[in-house]
Amino acid sequence: MDTWTSLIQGAFSDLSVPQRWADLGCGKGTFTYALGELLPSGSTVYAVDTAPQILSERVGGVRVSFHQADFEHDPLPSGDLDGVLLANAIHYVQDKESLIRKLSHYCKPSHVFLIVEYDRLTANPWVPYPVDFTTLTNLFERAGYHRIVRLGERRSRYGGTIYAASIKKTPAITSR
Repeated sequence: MDTWTSLIQGAFSDLSVPQRWADLGCGKGTFTYALGELLPSGSTVYAVDTAPQILSERVGGVRVSFHQADFEHDPLPSGDLDGVLLANAIHYVQDKESLIRKLSHYCKPSHVFLIVEYDRLTANPWVPYPVDFTTLTNLFERAGYHRIVRLGERRSRYGGTIYAASIKKTPAITSR
């Protein structure tokens, strides 16, 4: 298991049934492939990026479907998602709250956001709208998510650290 796969594996508790995920801002597929290694056979990952990418169509028994689109402004290629992966992508979005609301409409009532980001607050040309873990937690809590877990971190080759976070939403259980 590579470094990136081990960083995100804690986000998955039930891998008994195939799942549908979107990897937004997939780039060359580093995290698309890591996600594919973790999901059960029969799952699908919709890899989305603004630039054309050539990705493998399968990772083991997991189908990878690439779509060229801007995940912030364009519709996603699928709904009824079990999860959304944003690896080094949400720092390009200024209005993160609107994005979370938009993306949640593409998800099942119980779903997961899996975030991989630089743990920093100082912007630079490559990370224009940074979001450290504390800010991310506050952002998702305001959006109604309460199961936010820091999965781990790794040193970044560009300095500082990169963290992974799992944000789970489950519908409220009402008693009669």
